[in-house]
Amino acid sequence: MEERIDKYLWCIRVFKTRTEAADACSGNKVQLNGVNAKPSKQVKPGDEISVRKGPALLSYRVKQVLSHRVGAALVPDYAENTTPQSELDKFHAPAETFFVVRDRGAGRPTKKDRRTLDAMWDALGED
Repeated sequence: MEERIDKYLWCIRVFKTRTEAADACSGNKVQLNGVNAKPSKQVKPGDEISVRKGPALLSYRVKQVLSHRVGAALVPDYAENTTPQSELDKFHAPAETFFVVRDRGAGRPTKKDRRTLDAMWDALGED
């Protein structure tokens, strides 16, 4: 028995919707046995699936093919998560690595600063 890879990834809850799964496949974010997989690619037991999701590369081994979405508790019966812990840790990276701290007054003016500047220009224009 074989199933489409986009449907399989949705069934094992890697993606919330089947459309997200299909878009990831079309965007070359899903590999089946080391080769980029289109949404219609068929999966069978024993296949290796790699999914680029955000900062991490998730890895799964297909244990059993299914055609309907299952509860989270049943997912290990159908797919083995072979993702290394170092990849899973990327989801919990510290926030300061993603956001740049900006000193007050640097960069674009705030709404309050802009209003103050506008008021100054208005006062200069009326003289």
